[in-house]
Amino acid sequence: MRWLWCVFVVLVCAFAAQADEIRLKDLVEFDGVRGNDLVGYGLVVGLNGTGDGIRNAPFTEEIMSNLLERLGVNVAGEAYRPKNVAAVFVTASLPPFSRAGGRIDVTVSAIGDAKSLLGGTLVMTPMNGADGQIYAVAQGTIIAGGIVAEGEAARVVQGVPTAGVIPSGARVEREVEFDFTTLQSVRLALRSPDFTTAARIEAVLNQEFGRRVALMLDAGTVELDIAAAGMRSPAHVVGRVENLTISPQTKARVVVDQRSGTIVIGEDVRISKVAVAQGNLTLRIEEAPMVVQPNPFAQGETVVVPRTNANINKAPGTGLAEITGGTSLSELVAGLNALGVAPNDMIDILKSIKAAGALHAEFVVN
Repeated sequence: MRWLWCVFVVLVCAFAAQADEIRLKDLVEFDGVRGNDLVGYGLVVGLNGTGDGIRNAPFTEEIMSNLLERLGVNVAGEAYRPKNVAAVFVTASLPPFSRAGGRIDVTVSAIGDAKSLLGGTLVMTPMNGADGQIYAVAQGTIIAGGIVAEGEAARVVQGVPTAGVIPSGARVEREVEFDFTTLQSVRLALRSPDFTTAARIEAVLNQEFGRRVALMLDAGTVELDIAAAGMRSPAHVVGRVENLTISPQTKARVVVDQRSGTIVIGEDVRISKVAVAQGNLTLRIEEAPMVVQPNPFAQGETVVVPRTNANINKAPGTGLAEITGGTSLSELVAGLNALGVAPNDMIDILKSIKAAGALHAEFVVN
């Protein structure tokens, strides 16, 4: 059926607890092991006439003047309108434990009215952290992710030519002041907080070391005592435990996206006994005015007589269907698919079941 092409239903089915083993590093974030965001403001040169219009982007002229003056070229009071330069924001993420001299990837995005950054070169750009300090310097040739083709009366754009990346385009100049070896304990922060998962992590860690080294603080935090683990440093402890496997537990959740018709559900979702009826009303109004003219050689005027046809049609629905208690949502969606229910109607049915209190899951609508 055609409606099957416009809906993408994803059934997320969880395996049995003993088969659903996930590594600890994929479930938690270790305290202190985190990156830092960097941002810089720079200039891209070497564009093929696709740069900023100086009148619409005066900040481009300002940064270009400052750059040339630092290089010993005095352009004060000069009137120049180059088309091969563009002002850009440069962003990157400084990975944890990055050392001076290391290389990181950067993303370059135009902020003016430049048409494309294809073939451009980013001039040396300092990149600052949230504290205002310079942590890296970026420079290099941009790899743009789009194509622009234009003529006198038409223009075609594919992708986003005003943004690009520079692989290994920034060199780390300053290290983040954080001594991981001084930690007396390491906290494990769950990406999806859950009491059952946190308790299982605590049990697995204690079993790994053969003594009580881990303590669950709440649904999202497990604390690991470095001294009780009997190892030389927190790095050795993290390296030993990050590949341990855990069977996580998650909340029953239903996620729907009305724009794309996507429905994502979990196997743990259950529906109580409920009856569902679905149907549509179609209102159709047609205007068919009639022109009335007088007879030949008769006195009179041409008159337009309005005629309106209004009809209300009730499309056949799925009828009143009874859903037995304990039915999984995947079984319900499979049944609605078999009945030919449209995607938007399917989402409305799920909303109504949730409003009736029969859908036992967290319902998320995007």
